[in-house]
Amino acid sequence: MTGIFTGGRRLALTAMAAIVLAILVAAVPAQAQITAFKQAVAEAAADDADIAAFYRDNGYQPIWTAPDDASRARRAELMRAIRMAGSHGLPVARYDPTGLLARLRSVRSTRDRGLAEVELSKVFLTYARDIQTGVLTPKRIDSRIVREIPYRDRGAYLSGIATSQPAAFFRALPPRSMEYNALLKEKMAMEQLLASGGWGPRVPDTKLERGATGPAVIALRNRLIAMDYLARTNGRTFDQAMLDAVKQFQLDHGLNDDGIVGGETLKQINVDVETRLQSVLVALERERWFNTERGKRHILVNLPDFTAKVIDDGVVTFETRAVVGANRDDRPTPEFSDEMDHMVINPSWYVPRSIVTNEYLPALRRNPNAASHIIITDSRGRRVNRNAVNFSRYSARNFPYSMRQPPSRSNALGLVKFMFPNKYNIYLHDTPAKDLFARDVRAFSHGCVRLADPFDFAYTLLSRQTDDPEGEFQRILRTGNETRVNLEQPVPVHIIYRTAVTNARGHTEYRADIYGRDAKIWNALANAGVVLGGVQG
Repeated sequence: MTGIFTGGRRLALTAMAAIVLAILVAAVPAQAQITAFKQAVAEAAADDADIAAFYRDNGYQPIWTAPDDASRARRAELMRAIRMAGSHGLPVARYDPTGLLARLRSVRSTRDRGLAEVELSKVFLTYARDIQTGVLTPKRIDSRIVREIPYRDRGAYLSGIATSQPAAFFRALPPRSMEYNALLKEKMAMEQLLASGGWGPRVPDTKLERGATGPAVIALRNRLIAMDYLARTNGRTFDQAMLDAVKQFQLDHGLNDDGIVGGETLKQINVDVETRLQSVLVALERERWFNTERGKRHILVNLPDFTAKVIDDGVVTFETRAVVGANRDDRPTPEFSDEMDHMVINPSWYVPRSIVTNEYLPALRRNPNAASHIIITDSRGRRVNRNAVNFSRYSARNFPYSMRQPPSRSNALGLVKFMFPNKYNIYLHDTPAKDLFARDVRAFSHGCVRLADPFDFAYTLLSRQTDDPEGEFQRILRTGNETRVNLEQPVPVHIIYRTAVTNARGHTEYRADIYGRDAKIWNALANAGVVLGGVQG
């Protein structure tokens, strides 16, 4: 018997026939039916300008509830999609497939059919936007998620489903990126793990290294075996095999691979499967927010990963460690995309107003010669004689001066900065504080992104416009003069935040939620109706 596949079950043809029979009301004259249908559609669509415009433009022709094969195919694909929405980490209850089917079965008149037509369009539009560009509005979750979401025209969804092969149209809605597909696979794997009980008991909070023995080592052994980092063994000592397993775990979680279990390594080993699954679901939502063309060459900064990468045609061609904004006050780095169009070699540091008033002004009140490496200038750019100013007269509100650190090796920006002008005043740059790059957690800046290998980063960017990028860069550097170098082909920069991310081998790696943003997103997704598959009752 044929039928429509709906989330693992088949609607028997007899059931669908009942729906069709209820929809096709023939007891009223044809013209009256048409008029009643149009009136019902116009009434039901009155609160949605896009739906109203679509039906007005198509002469109030049905696309879901007509008795033809095309409408039946659209209904079937919509029901299948919303029943299976949970496989994408979407809130199935939001689309109410069971209730929607019941309401279709209850259609008894032409007016009912018109109301059902619009309801199907509303559910379709909600689902289409959710799966293509996300369920949530990022700025409402965290004010520093300032990414512009690439929303599609809602009317285009309706005209698209009306003129396309339905199954193909629905298949094309989710993001087509390799990352999205990899996350879907990881979601299934984490759900299976969660259903089977996870990775077992936590490892006790104690420092462990090679040669250690005792219950904590046994707990670590069992945890590593469950995570597929260690072959099954009865060993009770922290031996070479366990050391190698720990190092691989550390590499897979963005940590220094010293083989010592303590601090951040212990914290990450003890994260449970449920939390990892939440990270995957959040990453899927973030990938939907980021469902746009990223550029054949682009720069990707993943804040929780503390890295900056140059990506060419989907391949990472350069990678360096990074320091990002500290998790306090106004310092966390925002998430957004822009376009890098130049670099400045031997830059001056024009001290941001917030640092001037919050950090330097208090010191100047105590000692006018504080921060002597910084030049104080007036509104016309003239140097101010510190000893001629009574700094105690000024507050953060009325301080009239600016501050600038001239080019030097000790400059806060180091010897080069990379500019993608934006209203958040965020850029990438060198730094004299090289020791911070050795840390596991590298969130120390005022918001900008510091690079461990800024010269090599510059050479990579310049390689597209000169045969000798290193020689050209070093020639300008030796002058000591502040020099702007334009990029002949601007490069998109994407500052993202992913605690679950796929590596080059196609495996999902995890990072700490350094700003707590993913926790906020998960809570919002859960409130919207997203559920964890594999949770045991």
